[in-house]
Amino acid sequence: MTKQFQKLSIIIPVYNEGRLIARAIALVLAADTLGLRKEIIIVDDGSTDQTAKILSHLKKRHRQLIVMRQPKNYGKGAAVKLGLLSSSGDIVLIQDADLEYSPEDYPLLLRPIIDHRADVVYGSRFISHKPHRVLYFWHYVVNKLLTTFSNIMTNLNLTDMETGYKVFQGELVRRLANELSSQRFGFEPEITAKIAKISNLRLYEVGISYYGRTYAEGKKINWFDGFKAVMAIIRFNLFDNFI
Repeated sequence: MTKQFQKLSIIIPVYNEGRLIARAIALVLAADTLGLRKEIIIVDDGSTDQTAKILSHLKKRHRQLIVMRQPKNYGKGAAVKLGLLSSSGDIVLIQDADLEYSPEDYPLLLRPIIDHRADVVYGSRFISHKPHRVLYFWHYVVNKLLTTFSNIMTNLNLTDMETGYKVFQGELVRRLANELSSQRFGFEPEITAKIAKISNLRLYEVGISYYGRTYAEGKKINWFDGFKAVMAIIRFNLFDNFI
């Protein structure tokens, strides 16, 4: 019997996004999830601005919201892992809180799984006709180099390994979450390396819009995170079974 998907867990890691978090959650609440019931899990990764206060207020107004708080800032990977392990959805979607990625793209991301064609879906910023903010050339170059290096190691042909939009069948990603060890942005190459090792896993990419931010607007990733991503690609593809 074909499995029927009923609930979508949306994991939102957040750190010092007091200026945007209310708007982000409003867009997530309003987003079309193709009939799936929403479970929205927000993990506050030790924010020091007004984020915690805003989340407390929003939680009282919206019963779909589950708000969790880390005692200090551990990093995106740690926050995502906590959210994944706390989820109960048939499908799980990771949503950044900074609105670089639009919840309007949910139907595109969910459709391959709902149609039983995919186990995992990545939203690619580089195969889309949708709006794409023009920003940093060297960020683009580094993204493409990291994706290419990851593809060499995994034998996948992804166009955007570092994408913030990743969607999974729930049971699959909760099994993988127990094994995750990356606390910061190494989460992206680590989860990619792990799914690449699963026999017969069906991975799809769909084109998404991208509303990138400048550093003045709050972008947090830096060049050193790119170096650590290279190390993560090597580690999780070559040595993960020995660590």
